[in-house]
Amino acid sequence: MANRIAAVFLGLIVALAIGAGAAVPDVAAQARKPGPRTKAKKPTDKKATPFNQDMKIVVLRGLDKVTARISTFGGRVGKTVRFRSLEIVIRRCQRNRPENPPEHGAFLQIYETHPATKIRKQIFSGWMFASNPALNAMEHPVYDIWLKDCR
Repeated sequence: MANRIAAVFLGLIVALAIGAGAAVPDVAAQARKPGPRTKAKKPTDKKATPFNQDMKIVVLRGLDKVTARISTFGGRVGKTVRFRSLEIVIRRCQRNRPENPPEHGAFLQIYETHPATKIRKQIFSGWMFASNPALNAMEHPVYDIWLKDCR
């Protein structure tokens, strides 16, 4: 890989020195030739993912925007937790390896049951991160849910 980059860089320098752009495509074409390939890491490999510790308990915080009350609640991975009219299904909860900066991430699916019609609708599905709750926030006019911790 370093030889290919050096060849392209050398070709650009030669082309600029001579003032002709004809040498650049030839060198670039040689650099694109397939060479020996290295084995790529699988995304499921423990070292390829930023998280490696599966946790069992999730700590969440919920804000009721109407009453301005914040509630702290939690649940186990694989279980459903209720917060007002919301049902939060906790799918995964992971934290970083010890040598990395502390980070907690949880994959949540959040459903809302309409009180009058009893219709259940999914309003969020995705990863939430404790260090940056606004990165993947749940959009709801009455409630906010964010991840506090994975234990």
